[in-house]
Amino acid sequence: MNLYIEAQTKGDASVLPLATGLGYVENMERVDIAGGLVNTPLEIDHHRSLLDESTCQTFTEVIVTNPEKPYVLGTRMRVNHDKIAEIEILWTTTGYWLFNAENYLKYSSTEDWGPIPAEHRDSRGTLVAAANAYLDAFLEGKIDQVPWGFPCVRIEGGMYTGRGSPSDSCEVGVPSGVNIANRRFVVDEVIGSVVVYCTFGAGGPNGGSGAPDTHLFRVENGKLRYVHTLTHLLQANFRGAAQGGGGQGGGGGQGGGAQGSR
Repeated sequence: MNLYIEAQTKGDASVLPLATGLGYVENMERVDIAGGLVNTPLEIDHHRSLLDESTCQTFTEVIVTNPEKPYVLGTRMRVNHDKIAEIEILWTTTGYWLFNAENYLKYSSTEDWGPIPAEHRDSRGTLVAAANAYLDAFLEGKIDQVPWGFPCVRIEGGMYTGRGSPSDSCEVGVPSGVNIANRRFVVDEVIGSVVVYCTFGAGGPNGGSGAPDTHLFRVENGKLRYVHTLTHLLQANFRGAAQGGGGQGGGGGQGGGAQGSR
């Protein structure tokens, strides 16, 4: 994970131990790594990582507030016998869903995602079940089956749902009628976290845009504490008015949720 941050800062993937036949993907499409984001130098302001020892995967959330080209991105890597076999990046920048890198940095950097004492850690199954319950609620609207924690806050592109209250809830703004499809998981029991790579619908008629998305969760004592979301969808392509946030210079501050049927 440290090597990835070094590579991304330099914009030089050659510092990574890449496997022959490396799979390189951005926003769920194959991309030539030579021209990929991993080979673009970024001034990283903040990052956090998950380590999934069971599946030899990592996930790193990266925040870049450089006004010339701000980014928030999530990078998944899979290791095979000490070589990186897959790199998958989902990135967002100015003009994408509720994007505001400065807000993302402001709120994300103050959160506690530190290790959870061993005796209080949730199992892998509990973490995946919590993530699935949250995402399942988007289709059927069965929010009573989600392990809501209080307080719980969500950063969505840069919009923040918290108000600094013990009753803050991540329930606000959760839609219904949207199938969150194509789910893949990276799980880190030590920090009580799971990230889901998924799509907002399958892209068919009345099935959502199919936009690539990540949902990153922190779970404490079986309950949701933090939710971070990134959606690779241009704001202008959203089927409806933007709610609560905007681009890099937009509001995107505290307030209600906006997880519409993207």
